[in-house]
Amino acid sequence: MAIVGARNASANGRRFAREIAHALGTQNLVIVSGIARGIDGAAHEGSLESGTIAVLAGGIDTVYPEENRELHEAVAERGALVAEMPVGMVPQARHFPRRNRIISGIALGVLVVEAAVGSGSLITARCALDQGREVFAVPGSPLDPRCRGTNDLIRKGARLVESAADILDELAPQLEVPLAERRRALFAAAAAAPLDETQLARAREQLLTLLSPSPVEVDELVRQCHLSPALVVTALLELELAGRIERHPGNQVALL
Repeated sequence: MAIVGARNASANGRRFAREIAHALGTQNLVIVSGIARGIDGAAHEGSLESGTIAVLAGGIDTVYPEENRELHEAVAERGALVAEMPVGMVPQARHFPRRNRIISGIALGVLVVEAAVGSGSLITARCALDQGREVFAVPGSPLDPRCRGTNDLIRKGARLVESAADILDELAPQLEVPLAERRRALFAAAAAAPLDETQLARAREQLLTLLSPSPVEVDELVRQCHLSPALVVTALLELELAGRIERHPGNQVALL
């Protein structure tokens, strides 16, 4: 479960993020956030014992912000650090939206605790919607600018959250599904149907008509001749063994 929110979070907002992260952790949910100051840091603090993942905007060895160095080290030791940027990369403004899509992408849902209109937390919420994830928001005072973004999310359909139970109820169907396949449920593909020689002869003739000394992609041949990929690949292999065609980079073939 991802928990994100304002960097300049209120004391109540940080407390709520810490407590709900802890409560979700006791229900075997790993908490993911961006290890920023404010709500992110509080979420990591609340889930250190149960499991937490920090997604970094810079390199995995770069601590940002510096005030979270101790938390960064604690997550590295007891949780997991995830970074897309190369080692040594200092976070830049353009890196944070890319980080946000990872935060939402690896979670079942995103909880926004406090967020001003136009904040990065709302970018994470939009990424979650694009990725088919659930979006949750904590309501706040209309007089607090840090709550206008979350209130707007609720107005647009986000699930209102007052406790961990609100999230667990919504995610219950997904949490009941095991993440690993049972051994007896392993997929066994059906045996391929044998190719008829008459079909192969017609396929070879049709392909020779379409081919020329200029390379063409095999996928394009499949589209134009309206034959099955298996039939096309087999016919091309026979033509290649007969010295009629040659292979080129990019899965292309040409007539000799």
